[in-house]
Amino acid sequence: MFYILYGQDDFSLNGALEEIKAGLGDRETVATNTTRLEGQRLTLSELRNKCGAAPFLSSQRLVIIDGLLGRFGEKQGKPRPSKGKTRDGLGEWEGLTDYVEQMPETTVLVLVDGDVKSNNLLLKKLSSLAKVRGFPLLKGKSLETWIRKRVKEEGGDIAPQAVNLLSELIGGDLWAMDGEIQKLLLYSQERPISEHDVRQLVSCIQEANIFALVDAVAEGRTELAQRVLHRLYDEGVAPTYVLTMITRQFRLIALARDLKKGLSRLQIQDRLGLKHSYAVDKALSQAKLYDFEGIKRAYDKLLETDLAIKTGKYSDKLALEVLVTELACLNP
Repeated sequence: MFYILYGQDDFSLNGALEEIKAGLGDRETVATNTTRLEGQRLTLSELRNKCGAAPFLSSQRLVIIDGLLGRFGEKQGKPRPSKGKTRDGLGEWEGLTDYVEQMPETTVLVLVDGDVKSNNLLLKKLSSLAKVRGFPLLKGKSLETWIRKRVKEEGGDIAPQAVNLLSELIGGDLWAMDGEIQKLLLYSQERPISEHDVRQLVSCIQEANIFALVDAVAEGRTELAQRVLHRLYDEGVAPTYVLTMITRQFRLIALARDLKKGLSRLQIQDRLGLKHSYAVDKALSQAKLYDFEGIKRAYDKLLETDLAIKTGKYSDKLALEVLVTELACLNP
């Protein structure tokens, strides 16, 4: 059996991996017969050795490889080959196709990766041999459906307004979303989760709103951006703080655009000066929506807004509303 699991939604990906493990039998026995390897420097010979080992007191052996597909993504518009490259850029890994077809029936091989493009060299080579599942970040109606399903799975119910608010505040970080849902279910007891419950309990609500605001701006969703902005006002957040946080987020977007290729996750987090992985993911995903000219125009708008407030041209709230509308129009 051969699986390929990839995508930014590592919550759902992890769930799919746990389903594979559960299908192999007793948890302790599976754990004893599981090998997990880092794919960045793995050789085909090492993979063959691990996959060829016989299971211990079990009918199957599980081998999980992290990050192998990422070695064959694109770098500056060109395929990123492995050492000893062949004509198709796969190097020794061109032989993985033949090996998978000969792999012992007792071995279950799973390739796990993050954001992999459909034109990835190794993914294209192996897709016909594997059960492939992609896990993009959920948003919009898909995210709202997931929230309702998750609440129902936990034996609860949730009001439509609460679903919408959770979707806007937390976004596609399902690890954070699941934690907030668990808190809300405990708080609401046997009654449906309400919008008021969400406002009362959801942690980091202002930071989440800033992410939602910049997301809406970057995606050109003016109406949603204005709605999130007014929600921040309703929560008592000062307009000057909102402007500071928007400016900070565009600074992170600019830094993320300027990152060199090939940096590790920890190096990226360190360069951006961020503590939480979700904030890193947000900066990286939002950076893809802007080129440097777009970021420059955004900075010009931010400067104009700051001057308009300081010189009294506009009130701070009106200046921000104009800013949000103009920024959203940069990416229609």
